[in-house]
Amino acid sequence: MARYSLLLPAMGESVSEATIVNWVKQPGDLVGIDDTVVEIATDKVDSEVPSPVAGKLIEQRFEKDQIAQVGDVIAILEIEGEGEDDTLENSAVSGEEQAPAEVAAEATAIPGIEQLENETKAHQHHTVENTNRFYSPLVKNIAYEEGISSEELDGIRGSGLDGRVTKQDLLDYLAKKPTSTGQSVGQEQPRVATDEKIISAARTAASVSGKDEIIEMDRMRRLIAEHMVHSVQTAPHVCSFVEADVTNLVNWRNKVKDSILKRENEKLTFTPIFIEAVVKAIKDFPMINISVNGTQIIKKHDINIGMATALPNGNLIVPVIKNAKDLSLLGITRSVNDLAARARSNKLKPDDTQGGTFTLTNIGSFGNVMGTPIINQPQVAILAVGTITKKPAVIETEFGDVIGIRHMMFLSLSYDHRVVDGALGGMFVRRVADYLEKWDMERTI
Repeated sequence: MARYSLLLPAMGESVSEATIVNWVKQPGDLVGIDDTVVEIATDKVDSEVPSPVAGKLIEQRFEKDQIAQVGDVIAILEIEGEGEDDTLENSAVSGEEQAPAEVAAEATAIPGIEQLENETKAHQHHTVENTNRFYSPLVKNIAYEEGISSEELDGIRGSGLDGRVTKQDLLDYLAKKPTSTGQSVGQEQPRVATDEKIISAARTAASVSGKDEIIEMDRMRRLIAEHMVHSVQTAPHVCSFVEADVTNLVNWRNKVKDSILKRENEKLTFTPIFIEAVVKAIKDFPMINISVNGTQIIKKHDINIGMATALPNGNLIVPVIKNAKDLSLLGITRSVNDLAARARSNKLKPDDTQGGTFTLTNIGSFGNVMGTPIINQPQVAILAVGTITKKPAVIETEFGDVIGIRHMMFLSLSYDHRVVDGALGGMFVRRVADYLEKWDMERTI
């Protein structure tokens, strides 16, 4: 009998690791081709790993809740054929061979990693010089910034393959330390460690009565919390507001939505209309469609719009409409409906949540008038659209000003004041409102 090594597959750009959520097959179970062996979870979506071969599961390399890197051997199957472990020999890699893959995997987790890697090369020899244990350059860099000696690093228990210390192992260790001997140099990862210390201290200090209910955060809520804290600490948030008269838009949608549903089998909501207006405004003000890498501003070529979507369990996910500037309103509508449906049925792929350059959140769907959303890092702006309400408003006519009942809504733009000033932020959100207000009542799609 031969053995086959089941690897954690590549799951899309910027997806480097996954958490083992549940083993569907247990050692000794027969596995058919395309049978699901294990359920995994990335930063935002859950997925399944099927077997490309038929055989019997004989070994699980990771336990539930452990983190595996893309390319790691997660299970061994016994299959028909000769040879003892040919597949394992070709697919599994030693610590030294895996170093580039691990560096790339861990690097994608931190914006600005290119600068981090360059600094790592300059001083990684200060950490872990005389040791037979393998450490990735990123782990060495974090250890250096936090003043962790090679002896102390050797004492950390690793959860990676063959006991290797991962980035998360080091962060967990730092979170439990009573004090930090290293001086922060503004890199993102040491700040995360500090955040965890603060959260840990707050949890210890909290007191509850016998009637209070203690609810442990699930994995996704913990990730959301970490992401939000990181964003606020990274970017100085500023928010600009505009009120828009969308009466023509509302009347046009009411006129065409039934025919579009009948003809295209697609429900026309307000979200794709808002996204189209955002895309047009980004074309007018491309410096909103950027990210920051240290002192570098990266101007994005593609316009990929993330749309915040509430899940039935109360959590939030942000699937991304790729290359939105190349889509018609009907194309955006199809993408919005498809992503929203798959998000709510837990069928998103990891790549569906990657690569966003700007985010829209429709808080009006919850009856909210306006809000101050938190930027989805590494983006620099996020737009919240409030509920559309009927209000008395002044209408300018050729015969003079009159009071009329109009459909009004607020738009709230949060932006990173490091790179987006009030003039740019204010003009951008005003331009989005202009596109919505000047809607063509005779438009066809």
